[in-house]
Amino acid sequence: MNKKIIQFKWAAAVFPKRLILSVSLFLIVVSAVPVADPGYSSFPTIAKIVSDFTVPSLMASSQIQTISGTIKRGDTASSLLNTYIPLETIDDLNDQSKKIFPLNRIKKGQPYKIDLLEDSLLAFEYEINKDDLLIIQKEMDTYSISKAPIAYEINEEIVSVEIRTSLSEAVNRSGEFSSLTWKLADIFAWDIDFLRDIQPGDQFDILVEKRYRNGKFYGYSDIKSAFINNNGLEYKAFLYKDAMGRKGYYDEKGQSLQKEFLKAPLNYSRISSRFSKQRFHPILKKYRPHPGVDYSAPKNTPIKTVADGVIIRIGHNKTMGRNITIRHSNGYETSYFHMNKFARGMKKNKKVLQGKVIGYVGKTGLATGYHLCFRMRKQGRPVNPINHTTASAKPVSQKEMAGFITQTRNASGKIRAAQKLAWSTTP
Repeated sequence: MNKKIIQFKWAAAVFPKRLILSVSLFLIVVSAVPVADPGYSSFPTIAKIVSDFTVPSLMASSQIQTISGTIKRGDTASSLLNTYIPLETIDDLNDQSKKIFPLNRIKKGQPYKIDLLEDSLLAFEYEINKDDLLIIQKEMDTYSISKAPIAYEINEEIVSVEIRTSLSEAVNRSGEFSSLTWKLADIFAWDIDFLRDIQPGDQFDILVEKRYRNGKFYGYSDIKSAFINNNGLEYKAFLYKDAMGRKGYYDEKGQSLQKEFLKAPLNYSRISSRFSKQRFHPILKKYRPHPGVDYSAPKNTPIKTVADGVIIRIGHNKTMGRNITIRHSNGYETSYFHMNKFARGMKKNKKVLQGKVIGYVGKTGLATGYHLCFRMRKQGRPVNPINHTTASAKPVSQKEMAGFITQTRNASGKIRAAQKLAWSTTP
């Protein structure tokens, strides 16, 4: 079976609450004013524009003019806005925006919109990233600055694929993007080592939210549930948001998939050297203990800390190259050697959370190729990371179990229906 099944679609464009309020205010103003321009169009994602202008301004305006584009090399906030407002005002806006998003950080390729009323700046919208907008809008004689979520249409879709060689190959063959591979691997990172455990014939079925905007695909949101059949065993994951607003993945019994340690610090690689009391060193040309696991991977593959902890050592030496050691609870330490570079912000005494990218694969120090040497210790004694097991995080509370079961049954039903459809249509 090699099919991508898409069904059970639903759409929910998420609009800011301010927009709803703005539309209501607009209707009140229009009903009270005998003359109004039917061609008037508010700035697409600005909520307070109509309510911030006086009735004479609306009556006098012939039309709101919108200029859309993308940031080009050399563009600045000043070059974009100086035609419509003085440089002094732009400087003030830059000072105001620093806590939200500094205007001097606008990047090439990002979309923007400018709304004009009689050649005067009414509003400026800049897409900070795929999730957030920077909004500058006129309010009487001044401007306000805010950040708002981008409105997307959310489609819930099912993707089902049989694995032939690897998870990434299967995802690509299904027509999906590699980012879905990473999201799926992260869900099962505590139970499945996608380097050693995946076999041809394994199957995955996922219920995933996809984001669309103006008919264009804009990436994945949440994976709502995922089933993986690995070597005859079925692993299930259900996304659940508890009463405190915290999201996590659980099995069908409400047990958390999250454990104290991840199975591996890299999502995709191959083991080039295992934990051993005697290993022949390829550079030193002699046998010596190797109290860790070497993961061979491409240059700059992200390296993640396997558990919450505090960086106790970070630096560079001739043998281990760039390296980080992290102290965890219960007497554990993990070390990551031969990095090409550290992730931004890494420093001694910094707290890091499980799954946080701390650096990137390299071959610094005594290394013949790009790889990560990963080591684990408990109470100072070496531990084989591959054989190490730990307890799970807290399960779904009994108070919320009924809601959790209802949600999981709904998600399971969608996936099971897709599986039946796939088998019925397979030649």
